[in-house]
Amino acid sequence: MQVLIVEDHENGREELKRCLTQHGHDVTAAGDLRSAVQSLGKRQFDAIISDIALPDGTGYALISQVHRRGLDPLCIAVSGYPFPLDVREPGATGFHYHVQKPLDWEHICSLLKKNADPGSRERLLNAFSARHR
Repeated sequence: MQVLIVEDHENGREELKRCLTQHGHDVTAAGDLRSAVQSLGKRQFDAIISDIALPDGTGYALISQVHRRGLDPLCIAVSGYPFPLDVREPGATGFHYHVQKPLDWEHICSLLKKNADPGSRERLLNAFSARHR
């Protein structure tokens, strides 16, 4: 998978990049929103893992930019702060998953593996919607 990591803390960014590379993913890393948006114009990503709080914006702004461009990668939000309860509502944030720091690398890798099939995100959204009707 082609994965974009957006994390402003260099140690966390490099550790996640190393872990994902060891699991066979092709990783591009960005330290801020501007660099991440520039990366979107250079290649197509199967997944984006983004911190919410970035020095020059937010992960929400990045995912909004992704959707405006008509892109549909798997989107995983990460944050050291608790997420609001409504983040699991389809379409509430634009992210498919929300993971709180400190990160469990194996959990991140399992999310990528589980969603490698192009139809899996659609099945996930349909299953969630069916449970909340």
